[in-house]
Amino acid sequence: MTDQSPGTAGTSAVQTGGDRRDLRLDACRGLALWIIFIDHIPNNALSWLTLRNFGFSDASEIFVFVSGYTCMVAYGGALQQDGWLTIVTRALRRGWEIYAAFLLLLIFYLVLIWAVSGGDGGYLDETNTAFFFRDPGAAIIHIAALQYTPMNTDILATFVLLHLAFPIVLWLMTRSAKVTMAASFLLYLMVQIYSWQLPAWPSGEMYFNPMAWQLLFVFGAWYAHGSTERVRAILRSRAVVALAVLFLAFSLYVTLSWQIKALEGFLPEAVSKLIYPIYKSHLAPVRLVHFLSLALVVVRLTSRHWNGWPKPLVTALIRCGENSLAMYCFQVLLAFIGFVILTRFSNSLAVQVAVSFAGIVLMVAAANLLAWEAKLDRRGPKLF
Repeated sequence: MTDQSPGTAGTSAVQTGGDRRDLRLDACRGLALWIIFIDHIPNNALSWLTLRNFGFSDASEIFVFVSGYTCMVAYGGALQQDGWLTIVTRALRRGWEIYAAFLLLLIFYLVLIWAVSGGDGGYLDETNTAFFFRDPGAAIIHIAALQYTPMNTDILATFVLLHLAFPIVLWLMTRSAKVTMAASFLLYLMVQIYSWQLPAWPSGEMYFNPMAWQLLFVFGAWYAHGSTERVRAILRSRAVVALAVLFLAFSLYVTLSWQIKALEGFLPEAVSKLIYPIYKSHLAPVRLVHFLSLALVVVRLTSRHWNGWPKPLVTALIRCGENSLAMYCFQVLLAFIGFVILTRFSNSLAVQVAVSFAGIVLMVAAANLLAWEAKLDRRGPKLF
């Protein structure tokens, strides 16, 4: 989370090449991508160090919030100069890019699974691709309709819908930011009370229910729209910060009780009934509150000009965050390859650590290659 408005994005703590974008947002996205990659490798010991084992939320909340924020900075900041037609065109084009990346990823993903399985049906259940290989014709139709998503590709379908809907969010935000946030929260409440959802194939619902996760996306856009001063008033409140810290401690205790059974007995039954079930698909309220509490505490305790991390590490995070769509797709394939290595060759701690770090190194290398290519492309002549 950043504590500045779009108009001051050029004062980022870390910048390269004179770029005026707030690179802290890219660093946050890059960190979220690394965490997601580690979590996507089943039975990976390093996942015990990631956010999901210390609270109700995980890197997904970071990813969605930052995406909403950057959408508002990118599109909202250019609205007055470029006009609605250009903004709508850009948003629809970005939605199409995510959709095309989703389809292209599935081609590589399915081919890789088929090649690794060698026709013996291995890894089909673990990757939720058995339906495709059993009935490819129907599966292709539902993939095109965003109703069928193999393992770890679910969030891309939700991002397609969120980006396609962003021009409407932006239009409402320019009319009344408060009403827009209220409408977003009301839709979220309907999901929690009545389980509103979008169907998935062959049964069930979209894992990242866009009618629930839109709240974080819209909240990020609302914060970037100029609500910084109102949020700063909250950040200055010691009582609010104290409540956030207490909730984080409570969340830590509950998540530890999932692994340490002795702690379960100290959790009152009334509290258990209140917080369970904690559905990720519907963005359960405790997940939402945990993310907001964590973001509040992090912003309160760190300066926007803090340069505490080593520069090479920050640069690596930024490069991955700048190419977040490509890196997300790449890490899906890397996570599957890592899973295959752990199941077929060795599942020792040393191999788990090696696979995790090798995957991150490959992501950083690919992100730097894309950044280098983009830099060369910008220098070339614009023929059309």
